[in-house]
Order: sequence, then C-alpha cells, then structure tokens
Amino acid sequence: MKKTLLLATLGVALTGTASAYAEEINVYSYRQPELLKPLTDAFEAETGIKTNVLFAKQGLVDRVVSEGENSPADVLLTVDIGRLDAAKQAGVWQPIPQEITADIPQQYVDPDGAWAALSLRARVFYVSKDRVEEENLSYADLADPKWKGRVCTRSGQHVYSIGLIASQIANNGEEATKEWLEDVRDNLARKPTGNDRAQVKAIYSGECDIAIGNTYYMGKMLTNETEPEQKDWAASVRLVYPDAEQSKTHVNISGVVLAKHAPNAEAGQKFIDFLLSEEAQSIYAESNFEFPVLPGVEASDLVASWGELKADDLALSEIADKRDEASKLVDEVKFDEGPQN
Repeated sequence: MKKTLLLATLGVALTGTASAYAEEINVYSYRQPELLKPLTDAFEAETGIKTNVLFAKQGLVDRVVSEGENSPADVLLTVDIGRLDAAKQAGVWQPIPQEITADIPQQYVDPDGAWAALSLRARVFYVSKDRVEEENLSYADLADPKWKGRVCTRSGQHVYSIGLIASQIANNGEEATKEWLEDVRDNLARKPTGNDRAQVKAIYSGECDIAIGNTYYMGKMLTNETEPEQKDWAASVRLVYPDAEQSKTHVNISGVVLAKHAPNAEAGQKFIDFLLSEEAQSIYAESNFEFPVLPGVEASDLVASWGELKADDLALSEIADKRDEASKLVDEVKFDEGPQN
C-alpha cells in the first residue's frame, strides 16, 4: 500500500500542470533524483526539453507493464545488468538506435538494442591498510585458505554479488565456480550481511581484513560530510582491482532503456544521446565516482588515484544469461549461512 501511494504521488509530476517547455520527457528511475539532477539540468539547458523524473526503489518495470500502451514512460534508468535484463524480458523496450551507442564498447550494449550502459562500476576488494600487504590479488584468491576467517561480503543473493558470480560462471564454468563459492563461503569471517559500506566498517573494526564492494562507495565515503565517521572507515582501507594483471576486473553498469510505448520517443532518444556525450559522461565521473563508458572521458581525480581499471571485456549480456545459475549456486552451497567448517 505504501509503495502504491508513493508511486501515485510521484506520478503527479508526470500528469500535472502544464509546462512552459515545448517538449518534455518522462523518466522512470531507480536512481535517486539527486544523482540525476546535474544531468537533467544540463540536458534541459542544452536542449530546452523538460525532464520529469519519477523515482522508486522497486516496481517500475511492473508499473510500465501494467500501464501498457498508455504508459507515459519514455526512458527507464536503472543499475545492474540483472535489472536491465529484467526490463528486456518484460518486453517494455524498443531498440535504441545504433548510431546513439556506436561510440561505446559494444560489450556494454544489448545485442538487440534493448539497453545500453551509461557508466561502469567495478566490483573490487577493500583491504586493510594495516593487515594486508598484497598489492595484486585475484577473485580466485578469496578461496585461498590463507584468508580463512578474514573475508566479509554482503548477501550472495544481492544483485551485485549475483553479477560477480555470474561472471565467474561465464569465464570459468559452473562446476569450478561452485567449488570457488564453497571455499569463499568457508573463508568468511561472518554470515554475509549489510551493504558495501558495512563491509568497510567491518574492516575498520577489525572484524575482517578483505571485503568485496563497488568502487564508487569509496568515493561516497571519503567525501561524506553528513556522516564523517564513514571517512574514518574508508581511510582504514585501500582499494585493489582483482585480476588487474589479466585485465579481468569484473564491472557492472548503470544503464538505460527506451520505453516501448514512449509518447516522446524522439526526445527520449535525444536524452540517451546526451547521457552518452562527453559532457554527461564527465558529470557521471565527477558526481557519482563511476567510470565513464565513453572512451576518452577521464575518471575523476579521486577515482584515478586508486589505479587503472583493466576491465573484463566479457559481454554484459553473457553475464545476464548466467544470473539464474548464479542464484541457484548461492542457495545450493548455502552461501548466506556462512562458513560450513
């Protein structure tokens, strides 16, 4: 009921008073409005197209499905390849023109044009500055007995974890990934719990020495003025790109879908084109501490200080195809129950 009321309230922005703008687009977003505001402000200033944003933490794909041909959604923004693939499977998309996505690496574009990446986030290690000397580590190292009782992570069923496990299946096969997942489980310092920031806090408190998390959380913590204790957590760790020597660091994406029944499809295409421009990609880099998906656009100075990202070139569509297998493996090995021996 609360979610329904929230969406209904937010929906007023899409159906309310008349606008002074000649054109408008309606954006359904899983990304928080404050993260999008620098981008939507710049887009409006450049094009004169008004951007209405409806935000919710969940349920937007289902909403578009239920609205059917009457949906006001022009563009859907979300994070994680699984959520983008869910939008594709639900049939709420129309192809993004290839000329819009031609300049970004094609492993970050759906083969059918159902979605395209807007930014990258790497799944990396946070390691204790005081207790971990290793500079070069791999995802395989998490299974090494030397790390027994020293590893922290969030739930294996979280979308970020499923993406990493799915990439392991795509690269190494299901059986090898199952064995790896069992060994990682038994190296955990505790049952998987909390978000990525909580893993950094656990290292700070001495509960573990190495944790798995997304790169941009480090930027958010190091610059957090409202909760300055997070700066202390972040200062206790350094960031390691796993499998960097093999150019195999796992990346996930934030991405965009052009809605199937978009009433303002042409304006929606202009918005996607803008989000893939140098200007917007620089805003992603500076505001959100994410990696630009457009070649030639630099990461922020803070992100660059962590070293060079050498991303796995595995197509994100292949990771999407392995997500169900990954989820089944997590349950099969009882990963979220923590160490078994």
